[in-house]
Amino acid sequence: MRQFSYRALPMHVVFGAGALGDLAPEVRALGLERVLVISGASQARVAEQVSNDLGSLSAGVHAEAVMHVPVEAAQAAIGVARSSAADGLVAIGGGSTVGLAKAVARQLGIPVIAVPTSFAGSEMTSIWGETENGEKTTGRDPRVLPASVIYDPALVMSLPVHLAVTSGFNAIAHAVEGLYAPDASPVTSLMAVEGIRTFVGALPRIAADPDSPEPRSEALYAAWLCGSVLGATTMGLHHKLCHVLGGTFGLRHSETHTVLLPYVLAFNEPALEGELDTLRSATGFAEPAAGLRGLALDLGAPPNLWGLGLREGDIPHAVELVTASAYSNPRRPSAADLGDILLAAITGRRI
Repeated sequence: MRQFSYRALPMHVVFGAGALGDLAPEVRALGLERVLVISGASQARVAEQVSNDLGSLSAGVHAEAVMHVPVEAAQAAIGVARSSAADGLVAIGGGSTVGLAKAVARQLGIPVIAVPTSFAGSEMTSIWGETENGEKTTGRDPRVLPASVIYDPALVMSLPVHLAVTSGFNAIAHAVEGLYAPDASPVTSLMAVEGIRTFVGALPRIAADPDSPEPRSEALYAAWLCGSVLGATTMGLHHKLCHVLGGTFGLRHSETHTVLLPYVLAFNEPALEGELDTLRSATGFAEPAAGLRGLALDLGAPPNLWGLGLREGDIPHAVELVTASAYSNPRRPSAADLGDILLAAITGRRI
């Protein structure tokens, strides 16, 4: 008999062409008077323009977001928010930027308005993460959940194809693990299937015609769905491995997700039942792990973790960190299993 629990996250989502024009009304609707605009270096120009458009509502720009939210970067941003008397934050960028805004919100208790420029999905979650002394710590806190999210497809038009592909696979990973999460529900499963199916259709079209707005809009829609799944379910082995490889070994986030996902899914497939049939339907692949691996390679994604900087000699330490704390997964891996998964991903072994 069907049994589940589902909690809808309280946020306002605005999606569509020109949605960025709704930013000032969103700021006012939240009762905010001085918002600090946060971005990374690559989005600094957009952040400055947004700050100018906000006029007196802007407390300035802090364009210092970097991968994996080092605690030093978080403390610097907190200091800027305090000194500028900001009563809210506007995060314009991908997962690193939203992550930095969350670190400030967690410390100061001020709301975040997220304006995604990638397909990361962090904007739809109450998950925070910070890296200190080579270890990434994550958790959930309702204070970091963005109060509003503005999805404007125009903001992903400049995303290079290789980043669109890996950012998309990062989001697909949220949906894949959400399907077999212990707290999956009919709502999250429907969103996961639609998100995966939409990405699998949109990413090849982005690669074939990078200047076409329609597939990028579809991918941004899929990112919203997959991010919603991430926010509502418990992630498993794949995300655990990616956090370790990013926080401790400095591997680039979306590329690591892209390379690793098929190998973790291949490990989990023997423990999946109905979820595997669902994945076959969502991806269109009879063998989802191998199919996703092939699609990623066809779209020019990195072929292995070696190229991202991970070496075979790093495996024992990575395995030690992964096994140090509990996590949910449909199939419990041994240390040897973890080593084999990582070695396969380092060498790019065929699935």
